[in-house]
Amino acid sequence: MGPRLDSRSGPGPSARLGSRLAARTASGAVRVFLVLVGLFWLMPTVGLLLSSLRSPSDIAASGWWQVFTAPAQLTTENYRNLLSNDAITGSLVSTVLITVPATVLVVVVGAFAGYAFAWLDFPGRDWWFLLVVGLLVVPVQVALVPVSKLFGALGIFETTLGVVLFHTAFGLPFAIFLLRNFFAEIPRELLEAARLDGAGEVRLFARVVLPLGGPAIASLGIFQFLWVWNDMLVALIFADAQSPPITVALQQQVRQFGNNVDVLAPGAFVSMVIPLLVFFAFQRQFVSGVMAGAVK
Repeated sequence: MGPRLDSRSGPGPSARLGSRLAARTASGAVRVFLVLVGLFWLMPTVGLLLSSLRSPSDIAASGWWQVFTAPAQLTTENYRNLLSNDAITGSLVSTVLITVPATVLVVVVGAFAGYAFAWLDFPGRDWWFLLVVGLLVVPVQVALVPVSKLFGALGIFETTLGVVLFHTAFGLPFAIFLLRNFFAEIPRELLEAARLDGAGEVRLFARVVLPLGGPAIASLGIFQFLWVWNDMLVALIFADAQSPPITVALQQQVRQFGNNVDVLAPGAFVSMVIPLLVFFAFQRQFVSGVMAGAVK
């Protein structure tokens, strides 16, 4: 007979190595290292904030880190100049008018379509979904010229509506793909129980599917909002030149007034901080959506 295995023997070398690595990962030194990495990652943001609070002469004379030795340099004059700059303030309004509808449309239409592909039977459902998946790989640059001609024929070229429709069209494939896969993981028994209680498809979607899909919908909304807010290529081509989004307005300030730092620095910081505020406001839902997707 061969040697008997002792069930009371300790873990093997690989298990002990894994335990040691896990213990070191949870140690205080690693946490301090991760905090330092996070601070280093935020350094450009801190530099932009401090630069936006310095006068143009101080910016030209020294780096932003000089405020730690000369805090008297900090001033809010740049932000007062920003609020008096009609081009920048108007571009912020234009950005909101583009970003909010494009985000809402993608979330609403994507949720309806995702539910239909997940739980409704209609002719060619799988083939239509394969077409949606195929659209995920279509680059934005391919559609710029034909869509420009189409919008010109429809009279919506260089309008806010045209930019919203373009962002909505290119955001829907990912939205439908994401939400369909999330909705498909809902237990069928739960939906059947709701149907037995007399719930129709609309009520089932509103009362059961949407609450369960809240984390995925919030994650989708954050992604779409960040993509549209930070977009510059589509805005350069399709937006109205008289009321461009903030990304285009800042680029025009650089081209027309290369030394207009007292407007560029606070404008760039405001353009960056608004998406950050949106992300942190929905951070819990975003993390829940990511973790739910990882578990599924």
